[in-house]
Amino acid sequence: MLLKALPLTFVLGGLALYTALAGADFGAGFWQLFAGRGERATRIRAHAHRSMGPVWEANHVWLIFVLTVFWTSYPRAFASIASTLAVPLFIAALGIILRGAAYALRAGASGAGESAVIDTIFSVSSVLTPFALGAAIGAIATGRVTVGNASGHLFSSWLNPTSIFIGLVAVANCAYLAAVYLAADAARLGDRRLEHAFRRRALGAGVVAGAVALGGIVVVNRDSHRLFHALLTGDALAAVIVSFLAGVTTLALVWRRRFDTARFGAAVAVAAIIAGWALARWPTILPGLTIDDAASGHDTLVWIVVSVLVGAAFTFPSLGLLFGLTLTGGFEGDERPAIGGIGQRPPVGPRWAARAAASCFLGGIGLLTFADAAWAHAIGVVCLFGFILGAFLAIVPAALADQAGNVPADTSGRVFPSRVRQTGDGRSGGLR
Repeated sequence: MLLKALPLTFVLGGLALYTALAGADFGAGFWQLFAGRGERATRIRAHAHRSMGPVWEANHVWLIFVLTVFWTSYPRAFASIASTLAVPLFIAALGIILRGAAYALRAGASGAGESAVIDTIFSVSSVLTPFALGAAIGAIATGRVTVGNASGHLFSSWLNPTSIFIGLVAVANCAYLAAVYLAADAARLGDRRLEHAFRRRALGAGVVAGAVALGGIVVVNRDSHRLFHALLTGDALAAVIVSFLAGVTTLALVWRRRFDTARFGAAVAVAAIIAGWALARWPTILPGLTIDDAASGHDTLVWIVVSVLVGAAFTFPSLGLLFGLTLTGGFEGDERPAIGGIGQRPPVGPRWAARAAASCFLGGIGLLTFADAAWAHAIGVVCLFGFILGAFLAIVPAALADQAGNVPADTSGRVFPSRVRQTGDGRSGGLR
């Protein structure tokens, strides 16, 4: 059962990361849509655009990850969902494509009129996409997606009270996440006006998101009492409580202008919602289809687990470096002190970490491939996580040391990160 459930755990983790990261991108588009007019609105749009620049493409890695792993691990469930929910998934995909195209075209706009049209397309797509994805999740949560090729209704499966409510919650949470993140970016840049503007937006969006969630309890109870009961009992209730506490804590942190910590609180609140939804239905994926019934064969699952963990050993360090540069202002060329002694000798030697990673990798594959006992599979998974840690310790300190070695320092020991060539709209154009 562990091997069959592990890929779904990866899928849920990827969904949480996509919601917390790409959700903030969607929310930035929301604030661009309702920024208004005038010089202040222009600054708000420019700030949102600049903050998304380095990371918006990387955030969509998690959507690709979720679709690929779920498709390969649970093909029967994937086919049922994709066929019944073809309309909202098409809307979401179209929105993502239009957002990407608008973002790329914005730099080449020849005038204010073209920029306004492009920004409107971008912003509207940023609202429609999370709504469509939330409505699709609502259809699955309420059991309106049944097993079989397009066996559920093409429209009523996702156009129902609960699905619409979850779609609205998704939009509200995206706006909330974006406001928190953008307030933190404005505080880092020392722009007090933008910090104040997005702080007010974060507080307002947090209150609205909480009110929508509380009001939606009545909707869910009337439309899908079974889901309502499952969310308020057992392990799912614990996740709901965690989400509530994290949301309240995040609002308090925003009120006190502790934006960097508030980022994590907002992400935890959103991730806990996804955990509660999953726990409310566990171990059922679709009505009459459990994880055990939907899972692929043993060998396929083993290689999925191995592929995910091997990929994580390279993906997480890369994304960690990207977000580290973004959150510390490396892409703005800020003057900052060296953090954590970058460039010093790491506490764990890269060679030792590489050997440990190789040993864990071989042990994990062997236990997952050739052993049948559940305890052996558990140890194999732990070994592969050890491989990720070992690879991280072998790769990242050396990469950061090389980066620090290429950064000039003044006599006080401070380092000056490499400058980023900026395009006309404030996006990163490559390191110089």
